[in-house]
Amino acid sequence: MDPAPVAIDGRRLGRRAQVTRRRLLEATGDLLRAQGVLDLTVVDIARKVGTSPATFYQYFQNVEEAVLALSEEVGDHIHLLASHLDRPWQGAKGLSAVRDLVDGFFTYWDEHRAVLRTRNLAAQEGDERFRDVRNRALGTITDGLAAKVADFQAAGRVSSSIHPYAAASSMVAMMERLGAYHFELEGRGVNREAMVETAARIVHTTITGYKG
Repeated sequence: MDPAPVAIDGRRLGRRAQVTRRRLLEATGDLLRAQGVLDLTVVDIARKVGTSPATFYQYFQNVEEAVLALSEEVGDHIHLLASHLDRPWQGAKGLSAVRDLVDGFFTYWDEHRAVLRTRNLAAQEGDERFRDVRNRALGTITDGLAAKVADFQAAGRVSSSIHPYAAASSMVAMMERLGAYHFELEGRGVNREAMVETAARIVHTTITGYKG
C-alpha cells in the first residue's frame, strides 16, 4: 500500500486534508486539459476548487510540484498493461496480445494526454524529476519487452545482432509517439484501427521474429 501523502512540512495528512489535496490535483488536471501548463497558476487551481492559494501551498510548493504528483499517479496506471506481456506471444495468438497492448497504450494516452504531454515536455527539457517519473512508468513495459526479445533470441527466432533493450526501447518510443499523436494522423485519413494493427505487427515482428 502506498504511504499516505504528506503536507509541505512533512506532516501526514488526515482524511479531510487528503480530500482537499485530491481536489487540488483534480483541478490541476482539468485545467491542464483546458489551457496547458504555461498559463496555469496557483490562483487558477485554488479558484477552481473554491479555496485560497494559501491552502494550495500547504500541499505543494508550486504548480510544477502538483503536476509532478499527477504524473506519478498516472505513471502507476500503465502497469495495468503489463498483463499483456505475460501472455504467450507466439504466432497469431501472440499478435492478438500485442494488439491489446498497443490499443491499451493508445487508451492510456487518450485518458491522460494532458498530464503525459506535460510530463514528457518537462523531461525533454531536462527536468530530472519528470524524467525519473517517465522512466519508472515506462520501465515495466520496456523491461518486459526486452525479456521477450531475449527469449526469442534464445529460441533462434530473433537475430543476435539486435540488442534486447534497444529493441524494446524503440518499440515503447513508437507506441508512445503514436499514442500522443494518433488523433493528428486520423485527420490525415489513418484511422485508429489501422494504426493499432500496423503498430502491433511492427512490435510483434521485432520482438518475436514472427512475420505475417
